[in-house]
Order: sequence, then structure tokens, then C-alpha cells
Amino acid sequence: MSKSKIAWTGQTITNITSCTKFSRGCENCYSLGQSNRMKALHPAKYGANPKVVCHTGILERILDRKKPTTVFLNSMSDTFHSEVSTSFLEYTFGIMQTASQHTFQVLTKRAERLAETAPVLPWPENIWQGVTVEGNDYLHRIELLKQVPANVRFISVEPLLDELTDLTPEKLDGIDWVIVGGESGHHARRMELDWARSIMETCRIAKIPFFFKQCGSAYGKHKGGDKLDGKVIQQWPNLKMIKARGPRWQPEA
Repeated sequence: MSKSKIAWTGQTITNITSCTKFSRGCENCYSLGQSNRMKALHPAKYGANPKVVCHTGILERILDRKKPTTVFLNSMSDTFHSEVSTSFLEYTFGIMQTASQHTFQVLTKRAERLAETAPVLPWPENIWQGVTVEGNDYLHRIELLKQVPANVRFISVEPLLDELTDLTPEKLDGIDWVIVGGESGHHARRMELDWARSIMETCRIAKIPFFFKQCGSAYGKHKGGDKLDGKVIQQWPNLKMIKARGPRWQPEA
């Protein structure tokens, strides 16, 4: 477990290594390059080929940490990759359920797999589930996320690659949080700030918290910061309202 530089989380834990490109947002994936380097340096641990590797004995370490923290799970991979077995997902979610003092954030582009496996997984209040929506052609992932009884459902619009012209306040019904950011890295594609402003306005109308992460590397070293129109806008899910609403999932008796 390591402290994260990602503004919307506290720590990162990776119990799945490597990934494969899935949609447009993956084109300049930084984690894939890092994963390949780790495989070359430590083939016994990470596997010597591009195949996704699932690791036991890593996530369990969080059980010994009593001080509550927020954990982004598998920032270097995709928890719902097709090469991750359902049994490993059940094992992973079981540990997160046990570690109830911590909040776990799980993010995927593979919303179809998420919706398919969600019925066999536990969804206690400390597991937040999100999907990445990097362009207008991926808005269908929001509807798949709504099938998941996670207590907090969130959307990561990063990297934002085009204007989400079809995102309406109605589409955000049942969503608790929206994160927006431009792409980072040497070959970053430019996010137009009007695209982010439009999403922020849609969230305002829908009364959904809006978190602006960054402008992106395409704006240069000094202009790609975390401010939109000169302001840091980092709203968080309204946990009091969510608690008053009640859980979306109930454990079996």
C-alpha cells in the first residue's frame, strides 16, 4: 500500500497487475508501461508475459491497519478485466467487506463485466464503485453502473476526450459523484475547458458533487493544474445524504 498522488483518494493498493487496452482512454495508458517494466524486473512475481496476474496476500494487509483510510484499488490495472476470475473478485470483495473501517474506491472501463458479476459480490457501504466515461460514445457505462447496488456510484470522466453532448441531468439520476480531468503524460490529448464547464453545469442542475482533478498535460507544466477558471473545485459525495437514503445493498440473512 502506498500514499497516492491522486487527489480524490488517499492510498493505492494493487492486487492485480497488468492490463490490456480496452477503449479510447487507454491509448496513452501510463500504467501499462509501468506494468511491463515491473514484469521485466520481477518476472517471478509479476509474470514474464503481458497476461494479467492476480495476487493473493496483498490486500489482506489492509486488515491490520486500524486507522480509517480511503483506498483506490488497482490503479495500475482494471479489477473487472476479463482475465480476472469471478472467484478472485469474490475473494477481493470479501476482504474489502471485512475491512469495514476503510473506504475502497473501485474504477473500471469494463462496465459490462461489472454488471454481469455484481449480483454475486457483496456491496457493503464502504465499497464505492465507479466507471470511466472518457467520451460521448461511452455514456452507456453509466446505465450499467446503475445496475450495481454500490452505496456510492461515481463516474470518472478522465481523460475527457470529447464533449459529452448527450450527458443530461436525467442520466445522472442514481449517480453520487462525478470526477473530471484532462489526460496526463507526454502525448496527452487536449481537453477543451468548455467540455469540463458543461459537465460541471450538468452536475449543478442534477445536484451531483463535481470534482475537477486537472486540466491535463496538454496545457503545459504551469497551466495544467487543478484549477478551472482559477478555482479549485473539489466536491465530494454527500455521505450524510447517502446515509439518510439508506443502503442499496443488504447482506443475506
